[in-house]
Amino acid sequence: MLRGVLGKSFRLVGYTIQYGCIAHCAFEYVGGVVMCSGPSMEPTIQNSDIVFAENLSRHFYGIQRGDIVIAKSPSDPKSNICKRVIGLEGDKIHTSSSSDFFKSHSYVPMGHVWLEGDNLQNSTDSRYYGPIPYGLIRGRIFFKIWPLSDFGFLRDSPNGHRFSDD
Repeated sequence: MLRGVLGKSFRLVGYTIQYGCIAHCAFEYVGGVVMCSGPSMEPTIQNSDIVFAENLSRHFYGIQRGDIVIAKSPSDPKSNICKRVIGLEGDKIHTSSSSDFFKSHSYVPMGHVWLEGDNLQNSTDSRYYGPIPYGLIRGRIFFKIWPLSDFGFLRDSPNGHRFSDD
């Protein structure tokens, strides 16, 4: 009897570890559901919208200009940020101050990306902390799940003119 109970207990522990490893790999490499907070991506993503983020693009360097990504915050590594990719390595980025009086440009270094929120007036992004390392990208958001009225693929940036052509 003791042998049967021990056998079932070990089997249960084995299955738990096995399914835990499968779940970890699915969330780490395939993707998962994410709730976005904050106003920086409005109107594309509103506060408390639920989206699906896939992680395969970051592993295969498939991130492109215009993609919306989840990344580790360069200023607070415990939190994630949701921003749009404006520039890739080697791109020339045109920046300006809030008054639009001082205009400048910078280049995105190798292994980095330039991220900005769609709500340019209310976003802390690469204009504040500079280009971020590609390794901080956690996944690419491409599908909105909630609210149901916005269910579907995400739309293009309302700031399309911000993309670098150089």
